[in-house]
Amino acid sequence: MTPIHIRVLRHSAFYSPLLMTMAGGFLANVGLEPQYDIANAGNTVEGGIAAGEIQVAQSAVAASFTGLARGEPCPVRHFAQINERDGFFLTCRAPETEFHWESLIGHPVLVDHFFQPLAMLKYGLHKRGIPWSELDVVDAGDVDAIDREYRAGLGDYVHQQGPYAQQLEADGLGRVVASVGELIGPVAFSSLCASPAWLATDMARAFMQAYRAGLQAAREMAAEEIARLEAPFFPQIDLAVLTQTISAYQALGCWQADPAISQAAYETTLDVFEFSDLLSRRYAYDECIALPPA
Repeated sequence: MTPIHIRVLRHSAFYSPLLMTMAGGFLANVGLEPQYDIANAGNTVEGGIAAGEIQVAQSAVAASFTGLARGEPCPVRHFAQINERDGFFLTCRAPETEFHWESLIGHPVLVDHFFQPLAMLKYGLHKRGIPWSELDVVDAGDVDAIDREYRAGLGDYVHQQGPYAQQLEADGLGRVVASVGELIGPVAFSSLCASPAWLATDMARAFMQAYRAGLQAAREMAAEEIARLEAPFFPQIDLAVLTQTISAYQALGCWQADPAISQAAYETTLDVFEFSDLLSRRYAYDECIALPPA
């Protein structure tokens, strides 16, 4: 078996197509043995790819916008889509019979301030005509801090990826009332990226064969079976909660059959970041995106 090192920006059931590529044995089927880690300040996605320490990473097309804004050529290419929807949910502490996005006004909302989920939520609310300035937005820190502070009683609403949101509901600490993915629709949200040189290799073609199988499994297998296979990745999450999370993402339509990043989804991502004044210009598709290896 040939080792392949995979690094992710974030770890969540939201990325089930990639997780199933490993957990479903599809990499093993093409002779690849995955080594998996989560990026941190000392081990970044782009740094790992540049150093040849990792071959593939879970990232986001928008992660390349910062360098492009500085006039630097993109050192990686985003070659396959993982999610074509935003994967964040809103959980309400007090039971609501019917939620409206306007319900957020006047209530403290713990918001994930990582660059992409923050920009997406701002844009989604803008589409609904809700000014960001009218929200009582709380920045509690990283994903673990957000969860910890909400559990300690801070905030009336909380903005989280699954399975954090579903675990809160299972623990009786609120109810999932909305999805940002439904609010925005198709968008180039999270992706797989690699160096242009690696994408021309036989390993890249073998990986892509395995990834297509993992993507199909995430789309078509029963959520209960996917959760069972992925459970070792989530030792602190109840199996029923993991199943519920995967089912929610399947129903949302996050995982599309074609792994290529579409021009239309990319243009929506540009709209999102343009709204938050985070673009120096509208970057061309091929400045940071490539088609999947054949």
